[in-house]
Amino acid sequence: LLREQWIRAKYERQEFIYPEKQEPYSAGYREGFLWKRGRDNGQFLSRKFVLTEREGALKYFNRNDAKEPKAVMKIEHLNATFQPAKIGHPHGLQVTYLKDNSTRNIFIYHEDGKEIVDWFNALRAARFHYLQVAFPGASDADLVPKLSRNYLKEGYMEKTGPKQTEGFRKRWFTMDDRRLMYFKDPLDAFARGEVFIGSKESGYTVLHGFPPSTQGHHWPHGITIVTPDRKFLFACETESDQREWVAAFQKAVDRPMLPQEYRHFQHSSVVLTETGRAQLRDATWDTAASTRGHRPATRVPPPSVRTWRGHVRSVCDRVHRDCRVTPCSKTAARICRPHGPRLGAHV
Repeated sequence: LLREQWIRAKYERQEFIYPEKQEPYSAGYREGFLWKRGRDNGQFLSRKFVLTEREGALKYFNRNDAKEPKAVMKIEHLNATFQPAKIGHPHGLQVTYLKDNSTRNIFIYHEDGKEIVDWFNALRAARFHYLQVAFPGASDADLVPKLSRNYLKEGYMEKTGPKQTEGFRKRWFTMDDRRLMYFKDPLDAFARGEVFIGSKESGYTVLHGFPPSTQGHHWPHGITIVTPDRKFLFACETESDQREWVAAFQKAVDRPMLPQEYRHFQHSSVVLTETGRAQLRDATWDTAASTRGHRPATRVPPPSVRTWRGHVRSVCDRVHRDCRVTPCSKTAARICRPHGPRLGAHV
């Protein structure tokens, strides 16, 4: 699509000869209507989109006369990539951004190929201007690769849970830089889970095959990712899929982590589990406890993915310990006394 529109711009619209015909991508503002896929019903409906560099955001509205946007996507964390096969439209565009530090996907298209390419270029221009301000010493050549990115790898694999005794389930996986996300359906708005893939210097390793005595997988070609917290097991249908996934994982593991990547992982506030529940990390619970007169507990980096009940139980026990009350054995803070009513509101 990009190549087609470039050819049309040069020969059909003659934008290279007449600069006044060129789309003002760097104007800093763009407004229009795009077809957006609904998060719950899966239907594509016309929605008004507004891109404003002054506010550093892309917004969309559910109604034409709406005063408040339905969603605000910060340019800082925004990415756009064409996904015609996944979306089922030749002009399909997938836009991702961070919402509560969890990746949110929206799927849009326009019947006119030029219009969707103009939106894509406008988003890249907005990203470019943001990066120029964020990294004033960087050259244009350093910034251009950061404007938008394609996924390292996408496709189906099977996965099992943290105990490695559960059955393997088929999931759609997306490798976006160092984020390995898995979905029940490729067009899900939110991932069922996210796994951070760090560098080998930080204790991450990629191995072919499964650990001994692994059972429950339907596909024979295994992959094991070793992290400082646990091992993640995946199964591929074919050997070629296994090689491609291992190559994508190894590319991330072999690349040294940048300082902002350490900060990004350590300050992640939400992790999604297979059940789809939001998991509040230790920082959130410590803040909640301190605002209620409790001494904040010592922060310990939690596992990459922790179960909801286990996390709430540990928080409940720590709060009791801090105020010198016998630790509670309840499995959920909302049924724990005396702190259930207060902690339960944050579950």
